[in-house]
Amino acid sequence: MSRNRRRYRILDVFTDTPYGGNPLALVMEADGLSGAQMQLIAREFALSETVFILPPRHRGHTHRLRIFTPTQELPFAGHPTIGAALTLAEEGWTDTEFVFEQGVGPVSVSLRQSKHLQTAWLHAPNPPEVGPPAPPTDALATVISLHPRDILAGDWGPGMVSAGVPYLVVPVRDMDALGRAELDLQRWREIVKDLWAPNVYLVAPVDGPGQTHYRARMFGPAIGIAEDSATGSAATAFPAWLVPRLGLTAGVLTVTISQGFEMNRPSRLMIEVELSAGLITTVRVGGTAVSIAAGTLQAPG
Repeated sequence: MSRNRRRYRILDVFTDTPYGGNPLALVMEADGLSGAQMQLIAREFALSETVFILPPRHRGHTHRLRIFTPTQELPFAGHPTIGAALTLAEEGWTDTEFVFEQGVGPVSVSLRQSKHLQTAWLHAPNPPEVGPPAPPTDALATVISLHPRDILAGDWGPGMVSAGVPYLVVPVRDMDALGRAELDLQRWREIVKDLWAPNVYLVAPVDGPGQTHYRARMFGPAIGIAEDSATGSAATAFPAWLVPRLGLTAGVLTVTISQGFEMNRPSRLMIEVELSAGLITTVRVGGTAVSIAAGTLQAPG
């Protein structure tokens, strides 16, 4: 194929249903494209993220990934990483383990086969960490167009966390509040934009606080995403908020995140958290994907 034409794939990630989940564009054999060309291609696809698959720079790694939103490059993102692994496996990669070079460093992915579905499990590149305190609940309520009583407070109140990309976790009382939330961009600029974690991750317990099934929404104007239908990098960070509130110190915790329902793109993210001596030692985020389209594109001049 001519070097000014590149092969691409479109997937829906974190779903096994076409036109659900989080859509992803993958540009295969992307070596030779500049960062500026990649940004133009990502803007043209206009999806939450586009991933470019490149040869690795270091021995022992399988591929290098560069991930772009329509407006900027990201050091790490979950659904492009999972989508890349599942696509490469579909195209003939025979190993079940990947090590992808990304901006945050090497990111490992393992494939598991279950019945007729293959699931990719992303290993968080960094242990999730807790950031600075969140703004007051009254202020956050104005950012998401809710009443302060809609936001959980006290021990279960908002917090900032990161496993490579920072998120402001805002827990709301129930799924009714989650559905009513709307981002007020002006208030976001005034209160959240310059925080350590400017990406707003709303979560609602499906069965009440203290449980491990959550519905979520993610507003990411800081990275050019109005709302995301499934956010793997937020799922890798979420245990840093959840685990201390559950009071767990050892063992394995399984968490389910359902996201994208308000966008009519239902998604399911599975999280496995390993704990030892009160510390999170490992976080894995799992998901499936379905192929939607394939073709070739003209590289920008």
